[in-house]
Amino acid sequence: MMKYSVSLHGHATSVSLEPEFWTQICQIAKAREQSVASLISEIDDQRDPQDGTGLSGALRLFVLKDVLSRLEGAR
Repeated sequence: MMKYSVSLHGHATSVSLEPEFWTQICQIAKAREQSVASLISEIDDQRDPQDGTGLSGALRLFVLKDVLSRLEGAR
């Protein structure tokens, strides 16, 4: 697990993620032609604070959903 620093809406924060998840976040951002910070801000904005999922968990779930949707598309 590693800590990664990002700026969300002008505020510095950090997320703790396994390097493999961080790599996927970076690849997804590149494929969407957006910055990593922009993608993470988007994920953070869509996160429901009432469900108790922190930002790191939301990023992992986002990566999982992205991978699953690509697998579905490959069938």
